Amino acid sequence: MSGHSKWATIKRKKGANDAKRGKLFTRLAKEITIAARDGGGDPEMNAGLRTAINNAKAQNMPNDNIDRAIKRGTGEVDGVSYEEKTFAGFYGGVAILVNTVTDNNNRTTAEVRHVFSKHNGKMVDTGSASIYFERKGIITVSASETDEEKVMEVVIDAGAEDVETEDEVITVTTPREGFHAVVKALESAGIQPQTAELQDVPTNTVVIAGSDAEGLMKLLSVLDDLDDTSSVAANYDIPDDEMAKLQELFG
Repeated sequence: MSGHSKWATIKRKKGANDAKRGKLFTRLAKEITIAARDGGGDPEMNAGLRTAINNAKAQNMPNDNIDRAIKRGTGEVDGVSYEEKTFAGFYGGVAILVNTVTDNNNRTTAEVRHVFSKHNGKMVDTGSASIYFERKGIITVSASETDEEKVMEVVIDAGAEDVETEDEVITVTTPREGFHAVVKALESAGIQPQTAELQDVPTNTVVIAGSDAEGLMKLLSVLDDLDDTSSVAANYDIPDDEMAKLQELFG
């Protein structure tokens, strides 16, 4: 299992805790607001908004919250102005990207820098780390509601690159430019994605183990818990036996 997939597994487990604290809904609302701001408030005409709404509904976000987030994006109700910003750093030889949505760039920059410094990481300019990643569409479907063969029949024709099943989750990988077409193909086939988002997928990985692996997972977990963080990516690979223990520790 790739480092990317391992971190995705931890994030799925963390999601339940985030939802209890209200942080997950805040993140989802920001995504909806930005999608509505950039492409309009009609999900039928705005694929990005449609995907953000579906992600929110998959996490049982109330419809009233979704509607308010859309209206903030379209300017129908007053709200803060959000900016998307990516930060980068290294932990040893592992490259890390932190995508944020913020209404205060100075505050967010200071918070991210503090976390890197406190947990033995180093912030760098974004280009120094982004060269180790490629933006991909990542779509997950519950294996209990359909099967991999059916999903593959739908998504390969729509332009997907890969389909794999693990831990009762079917994961579809797409090129960035084909992401929305694949999501639409699944929906048209009556298959509702659990999540659908663009992610930074490593083009190569760095093997890390022992105390270094635990330190890296701690850094990623704290970065992910920042209020303004929308996603975290890192190009690591950890042996499966160690990863199982870390999932219990940070899940």
